[in-house]
Amino acid sequence: MKNDYMIRAVAADNAIRAFAVTSRDMVETARNAHNTSPVMTAALGRLLSAGAMMGSMLKGEKDILTLQIQCSGPAKGLTVTADSRGNVKGFAMNPVVDLPPNAQGHLNVGGALDLGILSVIKDLGLKEPYVGQCELQTGEIAEDLTYYFAVSEQVPSAVGLGVLMNRDNTVKQAGGFIIQLMPDAKDEVIESLEKRIQEIDSVTMMLDKGLSPEQILEEILGGFGMTVYEPEPVAFLCDCSKDRVKRALATISKKDLDSMINDGESIEVRCQFCNQAYTFEIDELKELSE
Repeated sequence: MKNDYMIRAVAADNAIRAFAVTSRDMVETARNAHNTSPVMTAALGRLLSAGAMMGSMLKGEKDILTLQIQCSGPAKGLTVTADSRGNVKGFAMNPVVDLPPNAQGHLNVGGALDLGILSVIKDLGLKEPYVGQCELQTGEIAEDLTYYFAVSEQVPSAVGLGVLMNRDNTVKQAGGFIIQLMPDAKDEVIESLEKRIQEIDSVTMMLDKGLSPEQILEEILGGFGMTVYEPEPVAFLCDCSKDRVKRALATISKKDLDSMINDGESIEVRCQFCNQAYTFEIDELKELSE
């Protein structure tokens, strides 16, 4: 099996730009780290796949994108961050949600999220990050991002995301696409693209057939004179370290640190993004308290 990767493409004389990703390993890594139930694997997997593609839209080497969903459903919320080089990480506030399938017989991600807010935060190295927000439209994530692009960034887009599970709850396939119209797109291009997007199979069906990112874009943009660029690797990658966790512990009040020391036992701190555990012995806590 080919490892995870993403491609970008342009079509219709640069009037359309497109991204597609295959992300099975990335989503399986997240599932394994957080022990998510199938519906939450699907929710987090879709957001991770979107994060990888949207991260690659960032211009700067050090720019960081955060996708955050705060919601009223049992999932409670999701957070994904991505850089411009295909590295993503993320977590679900409540990793285990069990719901019956939705009306279409699929994993009920919309039910797990229910009503809420999608925030897109871009840290571009300026004083303040750029923050765009919209209300969740369906909670299915792809439609919510389509709506976000239209409302917050005024970029007409089509977003498709999918995660397929095996019977043993591991990830069988994951991936998606983002197709965007540039401001100079002619009416006939817009019309034929809209028609084409209504005709194609769902992402899940395309993934189930084993279609690669190139083949997914070929399905959608094959008739538009498409140019595909070199594939770029994507991966679930957390940049946490004991040193970084130590710096976070150092911001705790002296009173709280002393209380931990007086308990007389080492403490374990887990990274929210990858669930890696870091142990701090009493001596290490005393150093921080001094």
